[in-house]
Amino acid sequence: MDIGAGSIVLVIAILVVAWVIWLYNRFIRGKNEVREAWSGIDVQLKRRHNLIPNLVETVKGYSSHERETLDELTRTRTGRAGDTSVAETAREETLISQALGNLLAVAENYPDLKASDNFLDLQNKLHEVEEQIQLSRRYYNGTVRNWNILVESFPSNLIASAFRFPIAEFFEIELATERAVPSVEF
Repeated sequence: MDIGAGSIVLVIAILVVAWVIWLYNRFIRGKNEVREAWSGIDVQLKRRHNLIPNLVETVKGYSSHERETLDELTRTRTGRAGDTSVAETAREETLISQALGNLLAVAENYPDLKASDNFLDLQNKLHEVEEQIQLSRRYYNGTVRNWNILVESFPSNLIASAFRFPIAEFFEIELATERAVPSVEF
């Protein structure tokens, strides 16, 4: 039985098609993993957004003349639209983080507020949510890293460009305090 050149070409063609199908399915799985990871961040951001009105009302009860800080936090919370890009969400969440930092700094000036059970409970919940946001952000960024490696590395980049699979954006909340280099003096 003589295997002809046509049979060899057919086997190679079948292997190439099988490889493309396998790789395409890997892209679909990766895209869904990125979406799932983003939904984890979104859930935590919504939890944080739901805490903000209670925090603002609690602080209002103790400090009526800190209206500017409270209004800033309320404005930043209501600024987020439903379907924004990762970069836009990161910018908005950076503003919210800064406003929350300002609110907690204001609270430091009011010993009665700091001793309030309601405020302490809200502050603990906020701390827990911030930790969950950080964990979700790490998971999302790890998923995005894996996705981007798949999209950019050879030979899978050929399939990614053929099916127009885009690079995903990392989610970074940038606070000046996190990026500042501490000054050390001896």
